[in-house]
Amino acid sequence: MNLRRISILSLLALAALPLPAQYHLNKIGEASLPANVRPPQLEGVGIDEHLGSPVDLNLTFTGENGYPVKLAEYFHQGRPVILDLVYYNCPMLCTLVLNAQTEAMRNISWTPGKEYEVVTISIDPRESFDVAQKKKAIYMGSFDRPAPGWHFLTDRDGNAQRLAKQAGFNYRYDPRIEQYAHPAAIMVLTPEGHMARYLYGIHFSPRDLRFALAEASEGRSTLALQKILLFCYHYDPKAGAYVWFALNLMRAGGGLTILILGLFAWRMFRSERKRSQARLKEGFA
Repeated sequence: MNLRRISILSLLALAALPLPAQYHLNKIGEASLPANVRPPQLEGVGIDEHLGSPVDLNLTFTGENGYPVKLAEYFHQGRPVILDLVYYNCPMLCTLVLNAQTEAMRNISWTPGKEYEVVTISIDPRESFDVAQKKKAIYMGSFDRPAPGWHFLTDRDGNAQRLAKQAGFNYRYDPRIEQYAHPAAIMVLTPEGHMARYLYGIHFSPRDLRFALAEASEGRSTLALQKILLFCYHYDPKAGAYVWFALNLMRAGGGLTILILGLFAWRMFRSERKRSQARLKEGFA
């Protein structure tokens, strides 16, 4: 067996290794959950794509100025809407999502308030409008140009939870650590308030965002081809455990690694076969 084939078999053996059996560290002596078992804290957390379904535009929230505002005020003829369901004091994932969205928005020619609207709503009923004001000031400062159509709202009368259910954005609150377990995703709605597109993760391609807005502006909806869910859930000091943050991303990364290695091996075998056939032909010549 030559060195080339030994290398290929080594790569395949590496690709066949199982992914890590655990994704969080428990106290010494405690058993970890297997990789295919979701912790109880994440049961029911995720995204159900409700493409084409309407949301209730009569739901009322608290605006940045402290006054009640209906969701309908941000839906205008011809303007699609980016919807963010986050909480402003989130220790990690919400900030990553908003940062990624800001970067993608910065790299498209459309402007919030002109061609589209952005509505960011806190799912945490404890957060007041002054927290939304501070968060807005941060992102307006980093956006580098005026964005009059980006609105930061807070919950009112439990309507954030109602809106999340209508949008298929499923989350849950853990009172032990006072954090929300939630997926990382942004949603694009049509000007009439129908769900049109879901974008996942903590990086959004400007091209994908631009296409999503253009399609939504025409009333079209598109099923997401890539659905890699990240979950926001962090260190639990009472349980002494690091719980899930990006399990599905790790699984997807492992699967992608196997796919790449398999493709590499196939090309190597194919190249080796062609060389062998060429040598045979030369021998018969």
